[in-house]
Amino acid sequence: TYVFQSHEEDDRKVRRREKNRVAAQRSRKKQTQKADKLHEEYESLEQENTSLKREIGKLTDEMKHLSEVLKDHEKICPLLHCTMNFVTIPRPDALASCLPR
Repeated sequence: TYVFQSHEEDDRKVRRREKNRVAAQRSRKKQTQKADKLHEEYESLEQENTSLKREIGKLTDEMKHLSEVLKDHEKICPLLHCTMNFVTIPRPDALASCLPR
């Protein structure tokens, strides 16, 4: 019975080791898939970030241009010299009186 018991224990150990090996393999595969997914997500976010930075650059350039246009316009705009700017509620007749005829 001792030999039989020893053989049975060996079989149990072999089965347990195999089970552990398969579980470890499954765990490594799961971790690898998780890491791959995170890496893909990271790459996607990096691309989006680059795209957004490019868009911010374009919008900043547009804002600078429009600020310059506004500044140039303010120099020649007759409405800026009109007293209407100090009135809290603009009236159409006040606006008409400020426009050149």
